[in-house]
Amino acid sequence: MTALVPRSGQTLAGGARAAPPALVVAAGPQAETRFLEFFAASIRNAHTRRAYAGAVAEFLAWCEGRGVVSIAAVQPLHVAAYVEGLTRSRAAPTAKLRLAAVRRLFDWLVIGQVIPTNPAASVRGPAHSVKRGKTPVLAPEEARALLDSIDVSTPIGLRDRAL
Repeated sequence: MTALVPRSGQTLAGGARAAPPALVVAAGPQAETRFLEFFAASIRNAHTRRAYAGAVAEFLAWCEGRGVVSIAAVQPLHVAAYVEGLTRSRAAPTAKLRLAAVRRLFDWLVIGQVIPTNPAASVRGPAHSVKRGKTPVLAPEEARALLDSIDVSTPIGLRDRAL
């Protein structure tokens, strides 16, 4: 399980050293352990883990750039400002995914008693709804041409036409 997320000081492929972000380290060893457990224990899908790791890293770097000294010092105002900036530069689904990653990390830290409350819980993401899907709809003429193209002289063709 420790291979999922490298511990501080471990060497990665290529000789690079891995360490949790400075904001997490500043919160103490319990926060550091809980942060690493979030990625190793709570997220089973490798693609989700990678997306959430990128989103969390981006958020924590954003916080560092604004003078936040520890992950325990993050406030709802920080999260709201981050999401607001995201909605100006990225698509709404991207902002929603980033907010979900941050929200889930802070939930994990609250459950582990690293921080008392989740600063992302009260922050609303951008509105986004899909009214039109990507699946094309056949015109009536196209549907008729498709059905007429099925060879009904074989049992397989009859089955396909029935379906």
